[in-house]
Amino acid sequence: MKETIKNTTLADRILFFFLIFLSIAGIFVSREALSQGSDVIVEVDGKPAYTLPLNVNKLLSVGGPYGPTLVEIEKGKVRIRESHCRNQICVREGWISRGVIVCLPNKLVIIVAGSSKYQKQGIDAITG
Repeated sequence: MKETIKNTTLADRILFFFLIFLSIAGIFVSREALSQGSDVIVEVDGKPAYTLPLNVNKLLSVGGPYGPTLVEIEKGKVRIRESHCRNQICVREGWISRGVIVCLPNKLVIIVAGSSKYQKQGIDAITG
């Protein structure tokens, strides 16, 4: 291992530190790109069922093939409180304030998105 470090050139070291810097900068850029949303979109079987602001406290019962799924919105976060699917992966996801929760057996997707005014304009991660 010491020989490997001795055999590196100045260009190798510069490239190494540049890549480390780029990785750390990517963390901050991705946090900004995934900023906290303001709306919760609940989709069932690929179709929007509910669109609610994230700042309301609400408990929704959403039907699915395995029975009702309880979606809870509280204090600017959302979670699946209870689901009748087998593995409970969606329940273990916990509270989120950005991103997506998916329950595949119930064909349920919960999306925390930005303001609805941007969604109407068609701006997304690719075009925006």
